[in-house]
Amino acid sequence: MIGPESRPRLAAKARLRYDRQGGRHLLLYPERGLALNGTAVDIVRLLTGEHTIDGIVALLADRYAAQPRETIEREVRDFLRSLAERGLLETGAGAPAASPSRGQPP
Repeated sequence: MIGPESRPRLAAKARLRYDRQGGRHLLLYPERGLALNGTAVDIVRLLTGEHTIDGIVALLADRYAAQPRETIEREVRDFLRSLAERGLLETGAGAPAASPSRGQPP
């Protein structure tokens, strides 16, 4: 489960790349990819294993001060849950992050 004190990092199989031709960032993983918006890119760049989820939310709340912190927190958790469901998030020693079931609090 991904808790507020978890220190998530991007799975080794995933890579953040900038597509010059398309002018956008992509999160690439085996035989798939996700086009990311600016906020998602900011989150992925913080997935180093150094920051807790609360820390990631705090950094983004400072950067996007015009947005309510609750909105940022919900969007961060939703995005991390989506990455975990795809096996693109790790917590701890290389272990994939367990994704909570829908309807359960993160």
